[in-house]
Amino acid sequence: MRKIIFTILVLLISAHTFGQRGEKMRERLKAQKVAFITEKLNLTADEAQKFWPIYNAHEKEMEMLRHNSREKQHRLNIEHLTEAEAKAALTEMVAFENEEHRLKTDLIHSLSTAIPAKKIILLRKTEWEFKKIVLEEMRKRRDKFRKNKP
Repeated sequence: MRKIIFTILVLLISAHTFGQRGEKMRERLKAQKVAFITEKLNLTADEAQKFWPIYNAHEKEMEMLRHNSREKQHRLNIEHLTEAEAKAALTEMVAFENEEHRLKTDLIHSLSTAIPAKKIILLRKTEWEFKKIVLEEMRKRRDKFRKNKP
């Protein structure tokens, strides 16, 4: 576990140190996530062959859903919304939540044909662990930046 965390931290720090931003950083983070999940779930070659296409398709759908939702949220000018526009925005928010839930449910059903139920549950925990590690590293960087800022 410590080896995994150390490797992730070193990769994140080195990516930051060399000034890599944007797409390269996202690709590295995705690769680290793949390695983290593969190791934590202890996927066999057969399981991995079935698991990753399902998981990657789900991630792509979730990314598109979140991107569309963020765009709509950024376009909202809350101060100038009419009551009708606010109700429509709420309806869209609920629709987003419902679609997100549907995608997660579909993922579970699809994965149940590829890996055991116990590993599906472990996947959820593993995703949270990875997210926690990444967020903690980002907090450390932010604090270090603020500390060094004149």
